[in-house]
Amino acid sequence: MRDLNQFKGCLIGGAAGDALGYAVEFSPASSIFQKYGEHGITEYELCNGVAEISDDTQMTLFTATGLLLGTTRGMTRGIMSDYAHYIAYSYRDWYRTQTEPYPLPEEPHYSWLVNLPEMFSSRAPGITCLSALGHGGNGTMENPLNHSKGCGGIMRVAPVGLYFCDTRHKPEEIDRIGAAAAALTHGHELGYIPAAMLTHIILKICENGDSILSAVKDAMSAMPALFPKAEHMAALLALIQKAIDLSAENLDDLDAIRQLGEGWVAEETLAIAVYCALKYADDFERGIIAAVNHDGDSDSTGAVAGNILGAALGLDGIPQKFIESLELKDVILEIAEDLHCGGQITKYGAWDDRWASKYLAITYRAKA
Repeated sequence: MRDLNQFKGCLIGGAAGDALGYAVEFSPASSIFQKYGEHGITEYELCNGVAEISDDTQMTLFTATGLLLGTTRGMTRGIMSDYAHYIAYSYRDWYRTQTEPYPLPEEPHYSWLVNLPEMFSSRAPGITCLSALGHGGNGTMENPLNHSKGCGGIMRVAPVGLYFCDTRHKPEEIDRIGAAAAALTHGHELGYIPAAMLTHIILKICENGDSILSAVKDAMSAMPALFPKAEHMAALLALIQKAIDLSAENLDDLDAIRQLGEGWVAEETLAIAVYCALKYADDFERGIIAAVNHDGDSDSTGAVAGNILGAALGLDGIPQKFIESLELKDVILEIAEDLHCGGQITKYGAWDDRWASKYLAITYRAKA
């Protein structure tokens, strides 16, 4: 069942975990606890009154507009390419926000997010993403651009699991779209298979009402069938099982997370997020706090944990303090509504001027 509360919760939750972790992304745990106290960072570190998002949330939003661009073109033209094609268009627009000044020249654009001055902020973008997109960002699982398994692929694909909830698409098709979105820039199988797993987890939580544990186990069962020739599948599944096992033990979170890695690569990002989401399945705040207070890629592990917890608990389950000061929260909520709606325009049917300005003319300007 498509529940708007879950759609909003997933995107706001991911952004909240991202923003909390962004302040400590490159800090070792010892420095974090020395600066913020025995519990680490637990509140946003505000800049000019807002909790800044990183490239993780920026690219997540561009993933969403890429999906909606593809559907809208298909509905108005009667034919469309695969979704990864349109997501790539959207990512190349994100790349331009990182490398060119606002406003961009008058020429074809593919994501209305380029009309937001606030998007033209460099928030520690991943080198792999920038390099791959600078060369077109046309990587595929069959023809990879590189052999990176960095977390830049997984941290941005949650909208795929949301968008295809309760649609005609089969789970394996949806998972493959998530993997293809990651493979545009990350060519190692451990760069895109964890993205497929996250897509599957979000889908199962939102479509079937699965518990987080049930969704994770279902994703573990689905991946070998989807990628039967994957060389690193056993190692990936073993790491996720370790995350499940650790979440059931009475361990200090930092000690547990150190057994899973640091999150700079996608399989570790997913494992840390799964551990935190399972251990604190009913407590969004404690879940994202655990997910960011460690030695590694705090904003990405926080973002993915926040996506999972937000999908499970909904926007109503996220404490207001993590929403009020969040940068671009209104834009994030608007895109969640668009994903939930799915499309308001057809070739021979209803025509929505606002939707057309977003996903056809690309002229829409939201209030950030």
